[in-house]
Amino acid sequence: MFNVISIVIGVILLVVTLVALVPFLGWLNWLGLVIGAIGLVFGALSRNKAGLVFNLVLMAVAAFRLFLGGGIL
Repeated sequence: MFNVISIVIGVILLVVTLVALVPFLGWLNWLGLVIGAIGLVFGALSRNKAGLVFNLVLMAVAAFRLFLGGGIL
């Protein structure tokens, strides 16, 4: 059950991260990192780690985008 919740949160994170790839919307990546952290908690509580890895990869993409934009853009 926790894995399904983690994957659903990951899909929400995917949508936020894709929108945040647009220039001048990079601040959404901060929101994405918070959403991803919640998904990581649920993924860590489950037996299957698919949701955990999914959220971790999306958080890495959001963090890399923040790095490229200087933390804001």
